[in-house]
Amino acid sequence: MATVRQGNRSVLLVVDLQVGVVADAWDVPRIVANVSRAVERARAQCVPVIWVQHTNEELPSGSPQWQWVPELAPAAGEARVHKRFNSAFEQTTLEADLERLGASHIALAGAASNWCIRATAYAVLERGYDLTLVSDAHTTSDMALEGGTRITAASVIDDLNVAMTWLEYPGRTTRSATAAEIEFGLRAD
Repeated sequence: MATVRQGNRSVLLVVDLQVGVVADAWDVPRIVANVSRAVERARAQCVPVIWVQHTNEELPSGSPQWQWVPELAPAAGEARVHKRFNSAFEQTTLEADLERLGASHIALAGAASNWCIRATAYAVLERGYDLTLVSDAHTTSDMALEGGTRITAASVIDDLNVAMTWLEYPGRTTRSATAAEIEFGLRAD
């Protein structure tokens, strides 16, 4: 069993809202506006914002597609985490950053819902943190499977929002909330 994090200190984790990641994603203008709203709310409540940025062959560091979407930018002093795997925890500085901040609750937003957001959400819970998925502030692209089956981005997003509402982990809370209604860090119990 994971060590459950004590306290009620929150952080907002913004994952991979990069030009190349959201180039073909669903409803990007609305999602980016909602992430921006969540970032503004976090900053107004003195909740640290941590920015996670993916690098791989398709997103080389420093390239135009690797950059943040133009509407969002880390503020001076906000932590930045660089990753090469789906989970923001794998071979990154994220755990050290969370430890330094005394975090016990992670609010999560970004892209892509079915890859990096899902992997990071489960990693958050497995490492003993409470989790709030910002339900209207994550996105992905439609997927075409063999045989003509199509999985829509909206269905992936809905599925993850429902999962994060109903998952149960001992000693931790999981929930989803919109960018307008998110409560940073207060345990329900």
